[in-house]
Amino acid sequence: MLFIRSVATGKREDSRQLLFLCVCPAGHPVELTMKITILVVYGLVLLVIGVVSALKIKTPSDYFVAGKRNGVFQIAGSLLASILGGSAILGSVNLAIHQSWAAAWYLLAASAGLWLLFPLVRKVSKFGKFTLTDMIGRFYGNTARKSASVIIPMAWTGIVAAQIIAAAKILFSLFALPYSDGVLISSAVFIIYTLIGGQISILKTDFIQAIIILVGVACSAIFLAFTHGPHTSPIGDSFPFNPHFGTTDLLILVLTFSSTFVVGPDIYSRVFCARDERTARQSIAVVAAILIPFAFVLTYLGVFAVENLSSEQLTHSVVLVDLIAQYLPEWVLGLMAAALLSAVLSSADTTLLTASMMVTELFQEDIDNKKSLNTTRVFIVVIGVISMLIALQITSIIGSLLMALSFYSGAFIVPIIAALANLKVNKKLSIVAMLVGGLFALGGKILASVYGFSWANWMIVGAFILNFLILRIPEKR
Repeated sequence: MLFIRSVATGKREDSRQLLFLCVCPAGHPVELTMKITILVVYGLVLLVIGVVSALKIKTPSDYFVAGKRNGVFQIAGSLLASILGGSAILGSVNLAIHQSWAAAWYLLAASAGLWLLFPLVRKVSKFGKFTLTDMIGRFYGNTARKSASVIIPMAWTGIVAAQIIAAAKILFSLFALPYSDGVLISSAVFIIYTLIGGQISILKTDFIQAIIILVGVACSAIFLAFTHGPHTSPIGDSFPFNPHFGTTDLLILVLTFSSTFVVGPDIYSRVFCARDERTARQSIAVVAAILIPFAFVLTYLGVFAVENLSSEQLTHSVVLVDLIAQYLPEWVLGLMAAALLSAVLSSADTTLLTASMMVTELFQEDIDNKKSLNTTRVFIVVIGVISMLIALQITSIIGSLLMALSFYSGAFIVPIIAALANLKVNKKLSIVAMLVGGLFALGGKILASVYGFSWANWMIVGAFILNFLILRIPEKR
């Protein structure tokens, strides 16, 4: 039997009581609320969709790319839900504590990356089949494909870990579930859900999750604005730049974050699931447009928290949960609880499946067969468990996310864009360029974020330049 330590009493409680009890911000247990009701209904709907979708899997293509039969609603919904993961939502609000309105650049950078991808969709659709690593193999050869099948999943494991961290913190803040228990439970849910349904269930549930995320965040912002008044500093006081976020910070964000939307495994996986190129392009345009206002709506919640929560509350890792628990009525709180967990699940399942497919390509170039399908399922479990172990050690959501993205962007952005642009490059040195660029960018990110060396940000810029220069070295004949 699972026991959970009560925040109110400090005693261990039977977990079954959580079906009828929850802990309010003041620490007093209350009866079953709208928050729990919405979450239970939401969970049952997802379970039914997942099981029904799993029954429709007839071929490996169904599992990997949902049969390439998906329209704009499915692709745009899945893409939006994947981008607005728990790490993005919670992280954006937390960034606003230090960067105020400039924190909007986080999702604005994502939108910018998608707009840059828009004209490249035709080539991505033409050269890609299941994964980004398959594309790399077509451009740079089999050795480069195998190397990427190791390097990219290593980075993406950190991104799965970031979603697990976010889920555990949400469960702790909303239900007083200890962080370590939250990590174990959320990891199990991510692994099992992805394992069973593949892309078919992911695409169907992602559309629902995208709606819940948008409605939940929008309702929360509207309720706060009209019920409690603006109570925030003017946008012009801290946007676009302020002492805590300058032009150099924006440059680094564009290089290490925007670029992953131009060349990103999870983004490309949505393109590969689209029924045709036009569908993929329309879906990307829709999501890129939605992210622009959403960036400011989400930042508003963070700025509101800074102006209205106590300094002690602002030191918590999940400020958004403290905000909604204190200011929102039960029905909005329940909607936001579902939205937050939707955001986490929608990013985790896509990232976990994509990373597992790429590792499978290390052993088999063409994964369109049942053996590769079974191998992918094994790696879903392996990568999921490794991500869980990382989440137990590292509790910083944005830290885990940006470390992973820094390594990935430094390694792969330049080579893939060069290939899509038909630039003449030294294919024999592609692996060297990837490793040097990735490690150099990661080193710069660690020195800047962990040790506070601001000059190390220029190492990240240098990683892209170094990567390009290595690729441009003439081949010996």
